[in-house]
Amino acid sequence: MYDVVLLIEQQLSKADARQVVGLHDSLEETVHYHMILPCEDAATRIETALGSIAASEVLATSAMAYSEMDLDQLQQEIQSEAQQSLNASMSFIDETGHEVTGEVTCEDPISALAAAVEAHNGQEAIILTRPHIVAEFFHLDWTSKARRKIGVPCLHLLEHENFDEQSGGGEGVYGM
Repeated sequence: MYDVVLLIEQQLSKADARQVVGLHDSLEETVHYHMILPCEDAATRIETALGSIAASEVLATSAMAYSEMDLDQLQQEIQSEAQQSLNASMSFIDETGHEVTGEVTCEDPISALAAAVEAHNGQEAIILTRPHIVAEFFHLDWTSKARRKIGVPCLHLLEHENFDEQSGGGEGVYGM
């Protein structure tokens, strides 16, 4: 069994799934994918939003000012949305005939990736994100951090923009 841990920033497209599994077509052994989708923390989301909206005029209100019920409800909505995206992504991998498991996590994405590589005895990690030019330039992106933290090969792919569903074609994801 060849285990690949896949850290995704958002729901995969069908083209992303085909390209990811296509990387392992030449392997003779069974490939198992374990997918991780990070989930935001509701309190952090509120503080960030308020901070960015009011940065120059008003101080951001602490998330603690919101009722516990509001934060709990928001967190449930965020996790439900993330789980739906994960399920859709897993179904695209599953449609290719490969084994896939997955999890939504609220912990640091790189810590979750490292833990999953260890727990699943991952032979490689694939990180699939949108382009993050500034973070990549300063080596503060997920892939750069993962390469410093985990002891397996780590590949960064850029997410595909669903061209194949819209136009009937498409080239898939592009590696960096």
